[in-house]
Amino acid sequence: MENKRVLLGMSGGVDSSVSALLLKEAGYEVIGATMELFPSSSCCNTETYMDAKNICKALDIPHFTYNYKNEFKEHVIDDFICCYKNCKTPNPCIECNKYLKFGIMYEKAKELGCNYIATGHYAKTEYSEEYGRWVLKKSNAGKKDQSYVLWNIPQNLLAHIVFPLSNFQSKDEIRAIAKEHNLKVANKPDSEDICFVPDGNYKRFLEENSDIKPKSGNIVDLNGNVLGKHDGLYKYTIGQRKGLGISNSVPLFVVGFNKDKNEVIVGEEKDLFKDEITVNEVNLLLVDELNEPMEVEVKTRYSMAQASATISAEGDKIKVKFKEPQRALTPGQSAVFYLDDIVVGGGKIM
Repeated sequence: MENKRVLLGMSGGVDSSVSALLLKEAGYEVIGATMELFPSSSCCNTETYMDAKNICKALDIPHFTYNYKNEFKEHVIDDFICCYKNCKTPNPCIECNKYLKFGIMYEKAKELGCNYIATGHYAKTEYSEEYGRWVLKKSNAGKKDQSYVLWNIPQNLLAHIVFPLSNFQSKDEIRAIAKEHNLKVANKPDSEDICFVPDGNYKRFLEENSDIKPKSGNIVDLNGNVLGKHDGLYKYTIGQRKGLGISNSVPLFVVGFNKDKNEVIVGEEKDLFKDEITVNEVNLLLVDELNEPMEVEVKTRYSMAQASATISAEGDKIKVKFKEPQRALTPGQSAVFYLDDIVVGGGKIM
């Protein structure tokens, strides 16, 4: 008889709460788990824990809270700081998914005798006869699909992951289910910010939690001409226009950095476009290796539209050649490759 015990990651929000309900209705033996990751963050506070615990109580399922603050610091906070030290713009949710929600949590699930882990992400896993393996796919949620932030979870976990919200098209549907079943989190607002920077001020977070401090340097054009001053490379990202403090006949944007010279490099909008990037930290889900070039659609930020490209292996990296030049391709962000609605894999933009 199949083991249908599942460990569900619960944030106290409406998505994971409705996921608990749907899993139970589908015949799973559900155990709720909330991770303590960072003191007083938007996803780790007393309200979060109590909401998750109360939902589990209402649904008559067990709930546990686990302290993974040290692991979160090691894999997520330290990476976040390291990226900004090296003039990259990170996406910490992607690291958290890989190491915490689908790494450490799966080990905990096995300890508890669970065959599956589940979250309230809008994504889909299924077995593909065509490819002879489990695949990660886009959900039916359109712009709310979250497959982009899941590209680097281990391939061998896909058979053990359940996404109860995979077939819903909108958050309104989820809230309606929560209301129908009198779940008290039905109208709880979504948390949009980086969970450990709830006020959105990542610059202050870096200054208070690392040795990154304001340091003055030059803002230069592509020819090295000094146009102005900055007070810290970490305060800028590729494509930024506001806050440069430079008057110019045409708008100027951040197009790069010279870390050694402590310079922010600016250019015109046309200078933001590139038709080629290389990615490292590659994780392939659909194939074991890229033996020949593959035509795919590529997403380079969560909120950006996909673009057609050809990907090819270069050692342990992947070269991405776009059919049309793309704007503001940013080191540290993820490039995720799709074939139709299947995630091929992804990597970090160098």
